[in-house]
Amino acid sequence: MSPLPWLTADVPGCGGSFKASPEDFEVEELPAYEPNGLPDGEHGYLWIEKRGRSTPEVAKLLARHLGLTDRDVSWAGLKDKHAVTRQWLSLPWKALAKLEGFTAPGVTVLKTSRHRNKLKTGHLRGNRFTLVVRGVRDVGAARAAFEQLIARGVPNAFGAQRFGARGDNADRGRQLLLAGGRHRDRFERKLFLSAYQSALFNRVLGLRLTRGLFATVLRGDVLKKQETGGEFICDDVQVDQPRADAFEISPTGPMFGPEMRAPLHDAAALEAEVLAAEGVTVETFKAGGDETRGTRRLLRVRLGEPSFEASGDVVRLGFGLPSGSYATVVLRELIKPADDAAVDASAGE
Repeated sequence: MSPLPWLTADVPGCGGSFKASPEDFEVEELPAYEPNGLPDGEHGYLWIEKRGRSTPEVAKLLARHLGLTDRDVSWAGLKDKHAVTRQWLSLPWKALAKLEGFTAPGVTVLKTSRHRNKLKTGHLRGNRFTLVVRGVRDVGAARAAFEQLIARGVPNAFGAQRFGARGDNADRGRQLLLAGGRHRDRFERKLFLSAYQSALFNRVLGLRLTRGLFATVLRGDVLKKQETGGEFICDDVQVDQPRADAFEISPTGPMFGPEMRAPLHDAAALEAEVLAAEGVTVETFKAGGDETRGTRRLLRVRLGEPSFEASGDVVRLGFGLPSGSYATVVLRELIKPADDAAVDASAGE
């Protein structure tokens, strides 16, 4: 997969290293809703902090201690193992009676509550990140790039970790589709197909960045309202461009599939270029079945409550991102590494 062009190409890389310790990468979940705490809630909610543990690891430890099955413990999003992260887990309320005495290295239960609904994947608004970059050579460049991202938005690219340790998950997804979509391992099948969709999204985004169309509304674009998520086709660029400039709406890119809302006119022609270069069509994705139905994804997202602090050659960044957006994209715009894997870390989806 070719590297994504820089949005902040006019600013030099600040250099530096990321994630010298788990404390250099903090993620706090921004839930879609808080548990209401009402006494008729059948589901217990645990607000946990973890270090050196993956979300499924902690869930299994809790299940074992409470006498539950792994499926009884759920979460809204996976959080990075090599970081300090805080998130909600849910499980049957009655099981919390056995919580006393639960201990596990790197895991702290900060508070408990209850709710009527079980927590499910995707039940979150986003994540709040606190990132520390050490050994920064040019703090001014870091600040300038960060200010551009605040003003212009962040390219909503998929990070390098989406494509596997060897970076070949997308290629394997393409091969799988062209071979009819069958694969012996259901988990791998989903992983590879999703990686291929993600790679093509990144290529469309990269093409728009290269051509100066990152925040430019094209005729026929599928536009999305930032607040409500409602989608519509651009019929009049002169009407919609001022709304995009105000960040009320943004262009979207394709997660290709037969049920994806298709763009028209100029936007359709640009996306067709990417498919033609791959030797595939939207119809090709039918072979992926439910895994590749297709959807639209914002090409840019805003940084929520951004903060920038510098002390010597150490820079501390704070910002929020919507669910599914990658903090590493922010880091790569500042550091501008030769290899994107240098800033590889979980997005905290």
